[in-house]
Amino acid sequence: QVQLVESGGGLVQPGGSLRLSCVASGFIFSSYDMRWYRQVPGKEREMVAGITRYGGGTNYADSVKGRFTISRDNAKNTVYLQMNSLKPEDTAVYFCAAVGRGLWGQGTQVTVSS
Repeated sequence: QVQLVESGGGLVQPGGSLRLSCVASGFIFSSYDMRWYRQVPGKEREMVAGITRYGGGTNYADSVKGRFTISRDNAKNTVYLQMNSLKPEDTAVYFCAAVGRGLWGQGTQVTVSS
């Protein structure tokens, strides 16, 4: 079955950290650049971070630079998003996507609140 499954979301206090994971199955994971997006109800989906097929290149939204780190393990068909120094404005549903595949996960909720 072709799918992406995110996990690792939850409730965290401002300044805290979370690591999101996205496990791919049913396709050749290492053939695709991967991205993390986030969405708040009523707003457009925002690209947060991207990583090239073998991890040699990454890019980030200005709002998360220096706080978030994207990485991948092609042996495990998994892409990660390490989120540090979390802020209330980081609250959103986070999705992973395989670029050009038109494939999205179901999302994982991240809530940053005291």
